[in-house]
Amino acid sequence: MNQVNRPMLMGLSLLFACGSFAAAQDAATPASIPQVLQITREYLKPYKAGQAHDKTESAFIASMAKAKFPAYYVGLNSMSGKSRALYLTQYPSFAEWEKDNKLIEKDASLGGELERNGLADGELLDSLDSVVYVYNPELSYHPRADVSHAHFMEIIVFKVKAGHRKDWYDLTKMVKDANEKGGTISHWATFEIAYGAPNDTYIALTSHKSMSDIDTGFAESKKFAEGMGGEEGMKKFDELYGATVESMRTELFSINPRQSYVNDAWIKADPDFWQPKQMPEMESKKSKK
Repeated sequence: MNQVNRPMLMGLSLLFACGSFAAAQDAATPASIPQVLQITREYLKPYKAGQAHDKTESAFIASMAKAKFPAYYVGLNSMSGKSRALYLTQYPSFAEWEKDNKLIEKDASLGGELERNGLADGELLDSLDSVVYVYNPELSYHPRADVSHAHFMEIIVFKVKAGHRKDWYDLTKMVKDANEKGGTISHWATFEIAYGAPNDTYIALTSHKSMSDIDTGFAESKKFAEGMGGEEGMKKFDELYGATVESMRTELFSINPRQSYVNDAWIKADPDFWQPKQMPEMESKKSKK
């Protein structure tokens, strides 16, 4: 199977997040697919990732935990492409997002701490931006709301050609049907751009508990092709894909628990992952105290 078909075959699943990322709701609330997904992207200066970035990001987490701030998020570190970190925050609506913004406006102490944390973090950054997506259930397939055990995530970005929205939906239906017939492990959540990127941009999020899930996805290419109808079906798929999609790229990220602000339910689900041991420098300072 060629590279064009791979993203749909791999199965695009939700972190949320990438969904059930961190939810801006009470920890006791069952996990649900977010309707609004904000992704903050921090592009790091060369060799400024790792423990240095963990340290500045942990300051944000400490400030929000102290204030019991209700909007949780998951931090991702790039394993491909330019060095960067993504922070995914989910909301059930834009109105709920506004409520969180107002909480910061009313809490001068928290606002001041976050500003100071931002200045320190900014010393490591090359640039920063933010994009906002909305969930599209019709373009998703068996999305997983609870991904508290995920450790890796694939994010695939599609730019659909103008005027080909119906073709995009038809193409996705073909892929969903082929995965169903082939019996693959595929599952994904698709989000459509709302703000911060060109129209007709979509992202598909895939979470993995381990990188062996990626091996399984590649190994299932034959199942996908059979579900598509063999050589003739794949030919039709390729033709529609070429006529519909302007560009596509796939990036791999690791989920970083030291840069994630998650609720108690997630921590209890996988405490060894979400509560990693402190970095040597932090342990040394603690012992001196």
